[in-house]
Amino acid sequence: MARHELARFLRDRREGLRPQDIGLPADPHRRTPGLRREEVAELAHMSVDYYTRLEQARGPRPSPRILDGLAGALRLAPAERSHLFRLAGTSAPPGVRAVRRVRPHIAQMLRRLPDTGAIVTDAAYDVVAWNPLAQALLGDDLGRHGNLARRRFLARGHVYESSSAEEFGHIVVARLRRAADRYPHDTALTALLGDLHTGSEEFRQIWDERPVHAPGHRTKTIDHPTAGALQVNCDVLLVPEDDQEVVLITADPGSPSARTIRRLAGAAAS
Repeated sequence: MARHELARFLRDRREGLRPQDIGLPADPHRRTPGLRREEVAELAHMSVDYYTRLEQARGPRPSPRILDGLAGALRLAPAERSHLFRLAGTSAPPGVRAVRRVRPHIAQMLRRLPDTGAIVTDAAYDVVAWNPLAQALLGDDLGRHGNLARRRFLARGHVYESSSAEEFGHIVVARLRRAADRYPHDTALTALLGDLHTGSEEFRQIWDERPVHAPGHRTKTIDHPTAGALQVNCDVLLVPEDDQEVVLITADPGSPSARTIRRLAGAAAS
């Protein structure tokens, strides 16, 4: 447990909050920057003495319940909450459910990539955002059949032949296993896993193998129904605070596939 770093982090976040941030009236005569210790302690449902000892690096290791209370009282973002738990020498407990909204700046980034197909997937492999070129490459039914696990194992939606179909199956299962551990109370994820176990023997077999895969760079050939065989690169960028992935689909500059993708992008934009 990093007591001094934890104490400094708590002080910094407390002093960075304003009374109106927690519903208290602004007081021009307040001498304490940010919130008072007793205000944070009350919001976190702990004694003022306990909270004071934490800020003075004299306290015991706080329990996950105490840390959760502090994260709520200090209005911590997900990444800050995880950092708080790390400073206390423990792991943050899983969230209730996978994040299925996309941050506005991520959605805007997709629109600024005209020659790159881009999608955002959540921890359950739902496609939560995409740009027009991605739709042209992967099928115009992304909005209706946007779960890549169902598309891969249950043939829900357009499924184009790909040289990486087998590898992608293992990648999907590895990610869904992680999601099941992180979000045990996510009813939508539980329903998805039930459908996959019931509907796909291949999924059941791979699930029992407990595959482990890390996101990164991969190349594959897509058998597009109108554009033919396309050799593409798939690169994954992480959005760790939301447990999401941005998948970027490109072709090598100057290649026939790059020229074809540029034509598809032009048609999608028009």
